Amino acid sequence: MIIGVTKEIKNNENRVGITPSNIKNFVENKHTILVESNAGLGSGFSDEEYRENGAIILQTAKEVWEKAEMIIKVKEPLQSEYKYFRPGLIIFTYLHLAADRELTEAMLENKVIGICYETVELEDHSLPLLTPMSQVAGRMSVQIGAHFLERHYGGEGILLGGVDNVDPGHIVIIGGGIVGHNACQIAIGMKAKVTLLDLNANLLQKIKKEFNNNIETLISTKENLENTIKTADLVIGAVLIHGAKAPKIITEKMVKSMKKGSVIVDVSIDQGGIVETMDRITTHENPVFIKHDVVHYSVANIPGAVPKTSTLALTTATMPYALEIANNGWKTAVKKDPYLAKGVNVANGNIVYKAISEAFNLPYLNLERLLDE
Repeated sequence: MIIGVTKEIKNNENRVGITPSNIKNFVENKHTILVESNAGLGSGFSDEEYRENGAIILQTAKEVWEKAEMIIKVKEPLQSEYKYFRPGLIIFTYLHLAADRELTEAMLENKVIGICYETVELEDHSLPLLTPMSQVAGRMSVQIGAHFLERHYGGEGILLGGVDNVDPGHIVIIGGGIVGHNACQIAIGMKAKVTLLDLNANLLQKIKKEFNNNIETLISTKENLENTIKTADLVIGAVLIHGAKAPKIITEKMVKSMKKGSVIVDVSIDQGGIVETMDRITTHENPVFIKHDVVHYSVANIPGAVPKTSTLALTTATMPYALEIANNGWKTAVKKDPYLAKGVNVANGNIVYKAISEAFNLPYLNLERLLDE
Protein backbone atom coordinates (compact mmCIF):
# COMPACT_ATOMS: atom_id res chain seq x y z
CA MET A 1 0.00 0.00 0.00
CA ILE A 2 1.10 3.58 -0.64
CA ILE A 3 0.83 5.52 2.62
CA GLY A 4 0.99 9.31 2.79
CA VAL A 5 1.96 11.56 5.67
CA THR A 6 1.31 15.27 5.25
CA LYS A 7 2.28 18.25 7.34
CA GLU A 8 -0.53 19.24 9.71
CA ILE A 9 -2.05 22.60 8.79
CA LYS A 10 -4.26 23.25 11.82
CA ASN A 11 -3.13 26.35 13.73
CA ASN A 12 0.10 25.63 15.62
CA GLU A 13 -0.31 21.87 15.19
CA ASN A 14 3.19 20.43 15.27
CA ARG A 15 2.45 16.74 15.73
CA VAL A 16 3.00 14.31 12.86
CA GLY A 17 1.27 11.05 11.96
CA ILE A 18 4.38 8.85 11.66
CA THR A 19 7.86 9.12 13.18
CA PRO A 20 11.00 8.05 11.30
CA SER A 21 11.37 4.95 13.48
CA ASN A 22 7.82 3.88 12.54
CA ILE A 23 8.77 3.68 8.85
CA LYS A 24 10.84 0.49 9.09
CA ASN A 25 7.92 -1.86 9.82
CA PHE A 26 6.03 -0.58 6.79
CA VAL A 27 9.02 -0.81 4.46
CA GLU A 28 9.79 -4.35 5.70
CA ASN A 29 6.21 -5.25 4.76
CA LYS A 30 6.79 -3.82 1.28
CA HIS A 31 4.70 -0.68 1.69
CA THR A 32 5.69 2.73 0.32
CA ILE A 33 5.74 5.71 2.68
CA LEU A 34 5.44 9.19 1.19
CA VAL A 35 6.19 12.06 3.56
CA GLU A 36 5.64 15.73 2.78
CA SER A 37 8.84 17.72 3.22
CA ASN A 38 9.20 19.15 6.74
CA ALA A 39 6.12 17.27 8.00
CA GLY A 40 8.01 16.14 11.09
CA LEU A 41 10.00 19.27 11.90
CA GLY A 42 7.56 20.51 14.54
CA SER A 43 8.06 17.27 16.46
CA GLY A 44 11.82 17.33 15.99
CA PHE A 45 12.13 14.91 13.04
CA SER A 46 14.06 15.91 9.90
CA ASP A 47 13.46 14.83 6.31
CA GLU A 48 16.83 13.11 6.41
CA GLU A 49 15.73 10.91 9.32
CA TYR A 50 12.69 9.84 7.34
CA ARG A 51 14.82 9.11 4.26
CA GLU A 52 17.30 7.07 6.29
CA ASN A 53 14.45 4.84 7.41
CA GLY A 54 13.09 4.29 3.92
CA ALA A 55 10.52 7.04 3.34
CA ILE A 56 10.23 9.00 0.11
CA ILE A 57 10.12 12.76 0.66
CA LEU A 58 7.80 14.77 -1.60
CA GLN A 59 7.83 18.54 -1.74
CA THR A 60 4.11 19.26 -1.58
CA ALA A 61 1.04 18.04 0.23
CA LYS A 62 -0.73 17.81 -3.14
CA GLU A 63 1.71 15.15 -4.34
CA VAL A 64 1.27 13.11 -1.17
CA TRP A 65 -2.54 13.30 -1.16
CA GLU A 66 -2.82 12.41 -4.84
CA LYS A 67 -0.45 9.42 -4.75
CA ALA A 68 -1.39 7.87 -1.41
CA GLU A 69 -3.93 5.11 -0.90
CA MET A 70 -4.05 5.81 2.84
CA ILE A 71 -3.34 9.12 4.56
CA ILE A 72 -2.17 8.94 8.17
CA LYS A 73 -2.67 12.21 10.02
CA VAL A 74 -3.11 13.56 13.52
CA LYS A 75 -5.96 16.06 13.15
CA GLU A 76 -8.98 16.12 10.89
CA PRO A 77 -8.60 17.42 7.33
CA LEU A 78 -9.39 21.11 6.96
CA GLN A 79 -11.52 22.60 4.21
CA SER A 80 -8.52 23.31 1.97
CA GLU A 81 -7.76 19.58 1.96
CA TYR A 82 -11.24 18.43 0.94
CA LYS A 83 -10.30 18.83 -2.72
CA TYR A 84 -8.03 15.81 -2.37
CA PHE A 85 -10.84 13.50 -1.27
CA ARG A 86 -11.70 10.69 -3.68
CA PRO A 87 -13.51 7.34 -3.62
CA GLY A 88 -11.59 4.61 -1.82
CA LEU A 89 -9.06 6.91 -0.15
CA ILE A 90 -8.48 5.83 3.45
CA ILE A 91 -7.97 8.57 6.04
CA PHE A 92 -6.73 7.32 9.42
CA THR A 93 -6.70 10.13 11.98
CA TYR A 94 -8.73 11.91 14.67
CA LEU A 95 -11.89 13.04 12.87
CA HIS A 96 -14.46 13.94 15.59
CA LEU A 97 -17.16 13.87 12.93
CA ALA A 98 -20.11 14.24 15.29
CA ALA A 99 -19.01 17.84 15.87
CA ASP A 100 -18.32 18.65 12.20
CA ARG A 101 -21.15 18.26 9.70
CA GLU A 102 -19.24 19.94 6.86
CA LEU A 103 -16.37 17.44 7.05
CA THR A 104 -18.79 14.54 7.41
CA GLU A 105 -20.70 15.56 4.29
CA ALA A 106 -17.48 16.10 2.30
CA MET A 107 -16.28 12.61 3.19
CA LEU A 108 -19.66 11.10 2.33
CA GLU A 109 -19.90 12.94 -0.99
CA ASN A 110 -16.44 11.77 -2.02
CA LYS A 111 -16.86 8.21 -0.69
CA VAL A 112 -13.79 8.42 1.53
CA ILE A 113 -13.05 5.69 4.09
CA GLY A 114 -12.79 7.51 7.43
CA ILE A 115 -11.21 5.44 10.22
CA CYS A 116 -11.11 7.44 13.43
CA TYR A 117 -8.56 7.05 16.20
CA GLU A 118 -11.07 8.22 18.78
CA THR A 119 -13.65 5.46 18.22
CA VAL A 120 -11.39 2.39 18.06
CA GLU A 121 -12.73 0.63 21.15
CA LEU A 122 -11.57 -2.43 23.08
CA GLU A 123 -13.75 -5.02 24.80
CA ASP A 124 -13.57 -3.15 28.12
CA HIS A 125 -14.82 0.00 26.32
CA SER A 126 -11.44 1.72 26.61
CA LEU A 127 -10.23 3.83 23.68
CA PRO A 128 -6.60 2.85 23.03
CA LEU A 129 -5.89 5.50 20.38
CA LEU A 130 -7.56 8.32 22.28
CA THR A 131 -6.04 7.48 25.65
CA PRO A 132 -2.51 8.83 24.98
CA MET A 133 -3.80 12.25 23.94
CA SER A 134 -6.37 12.28 26.74
CA GLN A 135 -3.52 11.74 29.18
CA VAL A 136 -1.60 14.66 27.67
CA ALA A 137 -4.65 16.95 27.53
CA GLY A 138 -5.68 16.10 31.08
CA ARG A 139 -2.27 16.88 32.49
CA MET A 140 -1.94 20.02 30.42
CA SER A 141 -5.39 21.33 31.35
CA VAL A 142 -4.28 22.11 34.89
CA GLN A 143 -1.06 23.86 33.89
CA ILE A 144 -3.00 25.81 31.23
CA GLY A 145 -5.52 26.88 33.86
CA ALA A 146 -2.74 27.87 36.25
CA HIS A 147 -1.18 29.98 33.50
CA PHE A 148 -4.35 31.89 32.63
CA LEU A 149 -5.22 32.51 36.26
CA GLU A 150 -2.31 34.96 36.26
CA ARG A 151 -3.56 38.52 36.44
CA HIS A 152 -2.00 39.81 33.22
CA TYR A 153 -3.99 37.20 31.24
CA GLY A 154 -7.27 38.35 32.76
CA GLY A 155 -7.24 35.78 35.55
CA GLU A 156 -7.97 36.48 39.18
CA GLY A 157 -4.28 36.37 40.07
CA ILE A 158 -4.04 33.32 42.31
CA LEU A 159 -1.54 30.49 42.74
CA LEU A 160 -3.40 27.19 42.59
CA GLY A 161 -1.22 25.56 45.22
CA GLY A 162 -1.42 28.48 47.62
CA VAL A 163 1.37 29.12 50.13
CA ASP A 164 1.71 29.06 53.92
CA ASN A 165 -1.26 30.83 55.50
CA VAL A 166 -3.00 31.30 52.12
CA ASP A 167 -5.59 28.80 50.93
CA PRO A 168 -4.98 26.93 47.66
CA GLY A 169 -7.14 27.48 44.60
CA HIS A 170 -10.20 25.34 43.91
CA ILE A 171 -10.19 23.15 40.78
CA VAL A 172 -13.47 21.59 39.65
CA ILE A 173 -13.03 18.72 37.19
CA ILE A 174 -16.14 17.50 35.35
CA GLY A 175 -15.67 13.94 34.14
CA GLY A 176 -13.67 11.13 35.73
CA GLY A 177 -12.36 9.42 32.60
CA ILE A 178 -8.79 9.52 31.29
CA VAL A 179 -8.71 13.32 30.98
CA GLY A 180 -10.25 13.91 34.39
CA HIS A 181 -8.08 11.31 36.11
CA ASN A 182 -4.88 12.82 34.69
CA ALA A 183 -6.05 16.34 35.58
CA CYS A 184 -6.55 15.11 39.16
CA GLN A 185 -2.99 13.82 39.29
CA ILE A 186 -1.51 17.19 38.36
CA ALA A 187 -3.98 19.20 40.47
CA ILE A 188 -3.20 17.18 43.59
CA GLY A 189 0.50 17.44 42.84
CA MET A 190 0.08 21.22 42.80
CA LYS A 191 -1.62 20.98 46.22
CA ALA A 192 -4.82 22.57 44.94
CA LYS A 193 -8.25 21.85 46.40
CA VAL A 194 -9.89 19.42 43.95
CA THR A 195 -13.53 18.51 43.35
CA LEU A 196 -14.30 15.80 40.79
CA LEU A 197 -17.80 15.24 39.41
CA ASP A 198 -18.98 12.24 37.41
CA LEU A 199 -22.19 10.25 36.90
CA ASN A 200 -20.54 6.97 37.92
CA ALA A 201 -20.53 6.58 41.73
CA ASN A 202 -18.26 3.50 41.60
CA LEU A 203 -15.70 5.35 39.51
CA LEU A 204 -15.72 8.29 41.91
CA GLN A 205 -15.20 5.97 44.87
CA LYS A 206 -12.29 4.26 43.12
CA ILE A 207 -10.59 7.55 42.22
CA LYS A 208 -11.07 8.98 45.71
CA LYS A 209 -9.45 5.89 47.23
CA GLU A 210 -6.58 6.05 44.73
CA PHE A 211 -5.81 9.61 45.76
CA ASN A 212 -6.03 8.84 49.49
CA ASN A 213 -9.18 10.92 49.97
CA ASN A 214 -7.30 14.06 48.92
CA ILE A 215 -10.12 15.05 46.59
CA GLU A 216 -13.82 15.74 47.01
CA THR A 217 -16.05 13.64 44.76
CA LEU A 218 -19.65 14.39 43.82
CA ILE A 219 -22.27 12.89 41.54
CA SER A 220 -22.66 15.20 38.56
CA THR A 221 -26.13 16.65 39.11
CA LYS A 222 -27.26 20.11 38.08
CA GLU A 223 -27.40 21.17 41.72
CA ASN A 224 -23.87 19.94 42.48
CA LEU A 225 -22.54 21.61 39.35
CA GLU A 226 -24.17 24.92 40.25
CA ASN A 227 -22.82 24.85 43.81
CA THR A 228 -19.23 23.83 43.00
CA ILE A 229 -18.77 26.09 40.00
CA LYS A 230 -19.57 29.16 42.12
CA THR A 231 -16.49 28.57 44.25
CA ALA A 232 -14.17 27.33 41.51
CA ASP A 233 -11.05 29.15 40.41
CA LEU A 234 -10.52 26.68 37.56
CA VAL A 235 -13.13 24.47 35.87
CA ILE A 236 -11.96 21.66 33.58
CA GLY A 237 -14.43 20.08 31.16
CA ALA A 238 -13.46 16.43 30.69
CA VAL A 239 -16.65 14.77 29.46
CA LEU A 240 -16.55 12.23 26.65
CA ILE A 241 -19.37 10.27 25.05
CA HIS A 242 -17.80 7.81 22.63
CA GLY A 243 -17.95 9.19 19.10
CA ALA A 244 -20.82 11.56 19.94
CA LYS A 245 -21.19 15.28 20.44
CA ALA A 246 -20.53 16.45 23.98
CA PRO A 247 -23.60 17.50 26.02
CA LYS A 248 -23.91 21.13 27.15
CA ILE A 249 -23.99 20.67 30.91
CA ILE A 250 -22.48 23.98 32.06
CA THR A 251 -25.10 26.60 31.34
CA GLU A 252 -24.57 30.29 30.72
CA LYS A 253 -26.28 30.95 34.04
CA MET A 254 -23.66 28.83 35.81
CA VAL A 255 -20.84 30.70 34.07
CA LYS A 256 -22.35 34.02 35.16
CA SER A 257 -22.24 32.77 38.75
CA MET A 258 -18.48 32.15 38.62
CA LYS A 259 -15.89 34.40 40.21
CA LYS A 260 -14.45 37.24 38.17
CA GLY A 261 -11.15 36.10 36.68
CA SER A 262 -11.82 32.39 37.10
CA VAL A 263 -10.88 30.11 34.19
CA ILE A 264 -12.64 27.37 32.21
CA VAL A 265 -10.57 24.90 30.17
CA ASP A 266 -12.94 22.79 28.06
CA VAL A 267 -11.00 19.75 26.90
CA SER A 268 -14.26 18.44 25.38
CA ILE A 269 -14.31 21.27 22.82
CA ASP A 270 -13.13 19.01 19.98
CA GLN A 271 -16.43 17.16 20.40
CA GLY A 272 -18.47 20.36 20.62
CA GLY A 273 -17.73 21.30 24.23
CA ILE A 274 -19.77 21.07 27.45
CA VAL A 275 -20.00 24.82 28.15
CA GLU A 276 -22.78 26.94 26.63
CA THR A 277 -20.60 30.03 26.52
CA MET A 278 -17.80 28.27 24.62
CA ASP A 279 -19.27 29.59 21.38
CA ARG A 280 -16.04 29.39 19.38
CA ILE A 281 -12.99 27.19 19.00
CA THR A 282 -9.78 29.06 19.74
CA THR A 283 -6.19 28.39 18.67
CA HIS A 284 -2.83 28.10 20.37
CA GLU A 285 -2.05 31.48 18.84
CA ASN A 286 -5.11 33.16 20.42
CA PRO A 287 -6.24 30.61 23.01
CA VAL A 288 -8.65 32.51 25.24
CA PHE A 289 -11.55 34.91 25.29
CA ILE A 290 -13.37 36.49 28.21
CA LYS A 291 -17.13 36.26 28.66
CA HIS A 292 -19.05 37.23 31.80
CA ASP A 293 -15.65 38.07 33.34
CA VAL A 294 -14.57 34.41 33.03
CA VAL A 295 -11.52 33.36 30.98
CA HIS A 296 -12.54 30.72 28.41
CA TYR A 297 -9.91 28.39 26.90
CA SER A 298 -11.30 26.36 23.99
CA VAL A 299 -8.33 25.10 21.95
CA ALA A 300 -9.30 21.89 20.13
CA ASN A 301 -5.79 20.45 19.79
CA ILE A 302 -4.31 20.91 23.25
CA PRO A 303 -1.64 18.18 22.88
CA GLY A 304 -0.29 19.98 19.80
CA ALA A 305 1.49 22.36 22.19
CA VAL A 306 3.81 19.54 23.29
CA PRO A 307 4.31 17.81 19.95
CA LYS A 308 7.37 15.69 20.74
CA THR A 309 5.74 13.95 23.69
CA SER A 310 2.37 13.77 21.94
CA THR A 311 3.67 12.36 18.66
CA LEU A 312 5.69 9.65 20.39
CA ALA A 313 2.77 8.68 22.62
CA LEU A 314 0.25 8.71 19.77
CA THR A 315 2.25 6.77 17.17
CA THR A 316 3.15 4.07 19.69
CA ALA A 317 -0.59 3.39 19.91
CA THR A 318 -1.68 3.97 16.29
CA MET A 319 1.04 2.27 14.24
CA PRO A 320 0.06 -1.38 14.90
CA TYR A 321 -3.44 -0.60 13.62
CA ALA A 322 -2.08 1.34 10.63
CA LEU A 323 0.12 -1.62 9.70
CA GLU A 324 -2.88 -3.94 10.02
CA ILE A 325 -4.80 -1.79 7.53
CA ALA A 326 -1.83 -1.56 5.16
CA ASN A 327 -1.13 -5.30 5.21
CA ASN A 328 -4.71 -6.46 4.76
CA GLY A 329 -6.65 -3.61 3.19
CA TRP A 330 -9.26 -1.85 5.30
CA LYS A 331 -12.12 -4.32 4.76
CA THR A 332 -10.14 -7.43 5.69
CA ALA A 333 -8.44 -5.60 8.56
CA VAL A 334 -11.72 -4.63 10.22
CA LYS A 335 -13.23 -8.07 9.60
CA LYS A 336 -10.27 -9.57 11.47
CA ASP A 337 -10.22 -6.95 14.23
CA PRO A 338 -13.59 -5.99 15.75
CA TYR A 339 -11.94 -3.26 17.82
CA LEU A 340 -10.54 -1.56 14.73
CA ALA A 341 -13.95 -1.98 13.07
CA LYS A 342 -15.41 0.45 15.60
CA GLY A 343 -13.02 3.07 14.23
CA VAL A 344 -14.74 3.07 10.83
CA ASN A 345 -17.11 6.06 10.85
CA VAL A 346 -17.82 6.65 7.15
CA ALA A 347 -17.21 4.39 4.17
CA ASN A 348 -18.19 4.42 0.49
CA GLY A 349 -20.65 7.27 0.98
CA ASN A 350 -22.30 5.80 4.09
CA ILE A 351 -22.29 6.68 7.78
CA VAL A 352 -21.47 3.44 9.58
CA TYR A 353 -21.14 4.83 13.12
CA LYS A 354 -24.52 5.38 14.75
CA ALA A 355 -23.66 8.39 16.94
CA ILE A 356 -22.76 10.40 13.82
CA SER A 357 -26.01 9.61 12.03
CA GLU A 358 -27.89 10.59 15.19
CA ALA A 359 -25.94 13.85 15.53
CA PHE A 360 -26.99 15.01 12.06
CA ASN A 361 -30.18 12.98 11.52
CA LEU A 362 -28.60 11.31 8.48
CA PRO A 363 -29.04 7.70 7.30
CA TYR A 364 -27.05 4.96 9.01
CA LEU A 365 -25.78 1.73 7.46
CA ASN A 366 -24.54 -1.16 9.59
CA LEU A 367 -20.86 -1.72 8.77
CA GLU A 368 -21.34 -5.50 8.51
CA ARG A 369 -23.72 -5.01 5.60
CA LEU A 370 -21.12 -2.90 3.81
CA LEU A 371 -18.37 -5.46 4.44
CA ASP A 372 -20.50 -8.23 2.96
CA GLU A 373 -21.02 -6.40 -0.35
